[in-house]
Amino acid sequence: MAFPTPQPLSSELKFEAALSELEQLASRMEGGNLELEDSIAAYQRGMALLQHCQNQLKEAEERIKVLEAGALKPFSQDSEAA
Repeated sequence: MAFPTPQPLSSELKFEAALSELEQLASRMEGGNLELEDSIAAYQRGMALLQHCQNQLKEAEERIKVLEAGALKPFSQDSEAA
């Protein structure tokens, strides 16, 4: 039996919302009350949410690297006294 392809996640889905949904899915799956088809669908959705979160974290890291290479410098107490 072929399973439906999971719908792609919107790029506008915020990290916190995706993480919250992923946590809810994990709780439902751990509860053991889902039927097999529902478990598979939940797993597929969870994998899509996980990938979405990983991509957003990677983008955030890249943005921080750009900021650090530009204007941001490490904070030190010596610079505070000057």
